[in-house]
Amino acid sequence: MSDPQVTPEQERHEQAVTDQVLASFEQSPSPRLRELMEALVRHSHAFVREVRLTEPEWAAGIAFLTRCGHITDDRRQEFILLSDVLGLSMQTVTVNEPGDPRATESTVFGPFFAEESPAIEPGGDAAQGASGQPCWVSGTVTDVDGTPVAGARIDVWEADDDGLYDVQHGDGRVTGRAHLRSDDHGRYAFWCVTPTPYPIPHDGPVGDLLAANGRGPMRASHLHFMVDAPGLHRLVTHIFVRGDEHQDSDAVFGVKDSLVVDFTEHAADETPPDGRPLDTTWTRAEFDIVLAPAAKEHTA
Repeated sequence: MSDPQVTPEQERHEQAVTDQVLASFEQSPSPRLRELMEALVRHSHAFVREVRLTEPEWAAGIAFLTRCGHITDDRRQEFILLSDVLGLSMQTVTVNEPGDPRATESTVFGPFFAEESPAIEPGGDAAQGASGQPCWVSGTVTDVDGTPVAGARIDVWEADDDGLYDVQHGDGRVTGRAHLRSDDHGRYAFWCVTPTPYPIPHDGPVGDLLAANGRGPMRASHLHFMVDAPGLHRLVTHIFVRGDEHQDSDAVFGVKDSLVVDFTEHAADETPPDGRPLDTTWTRAEFDIVLAPAAKEHTA
């Protein structure tokens, strides 16, 4: 709908700017890159025109993005946080899901994955010294037809009970993350710590954005998974602790009903599945993973 305060002549001037920018991409050698850039121009120009963006507001936006760049380093990715809290990350995940209802649903990747993580054997300790209540997680990896997937690489990572990932401690520790392989029957199991809620980093520009809009920074309790196997779609997902108070207000919109599981608490004198002696309470969660066939992805 046209703004009644904008004259037809003004509308023509504004459209001429958009048309000129679009024309500048006509000779792009990559059809996909041209498609992306033209859509970006159309939508961003439409945003400016819809809200009648002022020059001070434009400058404030540039300053905000500059702050995001300045605070980003090899341990903190403020632009991923920004994408997360605007729901762009979750929307991108949703667009790229395989679409097979039999497959385990995906959710956001998050900013704290690390390429290098310790390898553990089935039943090993992914906590790697992270503080928290011990938790035994087990399940199977299959394809959508129910065939067990042997040798799937399963990366897991999580925050400790202080709400911090290892990279946030700043002392070089590697805790709360590991990778393992499913066995010949597609089974896997490992120890970690029971997930607890924590705030996303909110001492920077993204935190200011949340506060200015009356939004909180809390994430629902979760454990990250990334599962890779040849010929199958790479799964990036979490499991969430049933009953967590932040599931309906997760700061990055990552919670899906199918990913909420029971973390059943056990007494210290109850023997865990691997017979490990414990002198504290512990929890147990079951999570079966179903992978869809790999699909060809767009490239720019």
